[in-house]
Amino acid sequence: MVNSRTLRIGFWFILCCSIISFSWYIVHTLKLQKEEEQAEAAVYSAFGTEIPIRYPIHGIDVSSHQNTISWRKVAAMKVKSVQMSFAFIKATEGLGNTDEYFRKNYSNAKKAGLTCGAYHFFLATKSGVIQANNYIKNTALTKGDLPPVVDIEQLYGVAPFTMRKRLKEFLTTLEAAYKTKPIIYSYVDFYEHFLGKDFDDYPLWVAHYEEKDKPRIGRDWVFWQHSEEGHVNGISTSVDFNVFRGDSLAFQELLLK
Repeated sequence: MVNSRTLRIGFWFILCCSIISFSWYIVHTLKLQKEEEQAEAAVYSAFGTEIPIRYPIHGIDVSSHQNTISWRKVAAMKVKSVQMSFAFIKATEGLGNTDEYFRKNYSNAKKAGLTCGAYHFFLATKSGVIQANNYIKNTALTKGDLPPVVDIEQLYGVAPFTMRKRLKEFLTTLEAAYKTKPIIYSYVDFYEHFLGKDFDDYPLWVAHYEEKDKPRIGRDWVFWQHSEEGHVNGISTSVDFNVFRGDSLAFQELLLK
């Protein structure tokens, strides 16, 4: 039989939990409201970085670091002939982490008319298969989306051979799930030193800043992240800028069928 002391303790415990939950909800709601106001107020006269105009298709990549985004303003901004038409959005990281803004970003970016892709931040210390399953579980890619993307930038102390083995497991798991080759994102130096020939048959999204016309890498590439200091209406922070190597027909061919 439950005594009155136990009931009182239970009551106060539930009350405290309720107060904490309500307080967190209020603080979180106010934080999002402030972020939305900042996003709506973010208006620029130019993109804030040099744009390689020889490429007709431009886009950005974002994560929770950009906070709340007004995707309507992102899509509407046009300077001369340059306008953002695609967005890579961080979805997952490691074995079980998801980006807290992913679903909101993905939904709102697509509603604004941007073509979307979702990327996973790869941890070389963890199983490639389990990381791939984390991505698959949390990323509902559909027809017309960009192929799945893995962001690999560091060894984290792991031997290069082990990293390559785990990355290959990740890629083959995603390829089986989505019936297309995933895109690899990496920096020029990391790719050439640690990936190279073993992964040259995968589409490459390469990061190489302060280059005028193209990234300096000895293999074909599909996307080039040419700046990390861009600005676009609707985003209150700086943001990475990218170009697609090809015309609109080649871009459509790349998308999930």
